[in-house]
Amino acid sequence: MVAVGGTFDLVHKGHRKLLDTAFEIGEMVMIGVTSDQFVKKLHKPHKVDNYEVREKELKKLLRRRNWLGRSNIVRLEDPYGPTIEEDNIDALVVSQRTKPTAQLINRLRRRKGLRPLHIVPITLVQAQDSRPISTTRIRRGRIDREGRVLFTPS
Repeated sequence: MVAVGGTFDLVHKGHRKLLDTAFEIGEMVMIGVTSDQFVKKLHKPHKVDNYEVREKELKKLLRRRNWLGRSNIVRLEDPYGPTIEEDNIDALVVSQRTKPTAQLINRLRRRKGLRPLHIVPITLVQAQDSRPISTTRIRRGRIDREGRVLFTPS
């Protein structure tokens, strides 16, 4: 099983690349979605849709790609979720930004006697302006979910 995790607020091209990679390498994919309580601890610089809205949008994408039957969505209450407990996970797909968390997960797994996960980092998807696509930039009206520039601050 391959694992991936995130807030998955306003699913965008970067999220799709993360999921594409996970489903390419894994038959089953565990998708961790941050709970509303955990999102508050992350101090995001913008509003975040509630868990139900984010999960529904994610499931819509999974259904469209015929991945729903190959996925298991879990609610994350911390940065690690089941990855530090379960031994049936083989790999973790992460962005370059979250690679340090994946390395910490492996240290925690080793301490518990679990084998380390294969870490598969993906490069961040760039928008038209050569800056990474992010929900923050989408929420601020700078780019759309495909990375097209909508507004350039002067």
